[in-house]
Amino acid sequence: HTTSATVDLRVGGAFNSRMEAKDGSAGFDFAGTYTALVPHRRIEYRFGDRSATIEFLETASGVTVRVSFDPEETHSVEQQRAGWQAILDNFKRYV
Repeated sequence: HTTSATVDLRVGGAFNSRMEAKDGSAGFDFAGTYTALVPHRRIEYRFGDRSATIEFLETASGVTVRVSFDPEETHSVEQQRAGWQAILDNFKRYV
């Protein structure tokens, strides 16, 4: 879960989300800088030496949120994809 977050949603603006296990056993800061914004369509950002894009795609049944990211080398692409998908699934339940 996210215990704190700051967002300056503009090109050049920074974000930081503190992610922690609910039992407090592990945590990390997910931080970066926004590099491009198209309102209601796309958010692009860099985090470390990696980048990601979030797309908001209108469909007949609502909006699809698609995240594309540069994978890191510690965990398999499948593990990373599952982690990012879990974040999107939790967001969907929340909204």
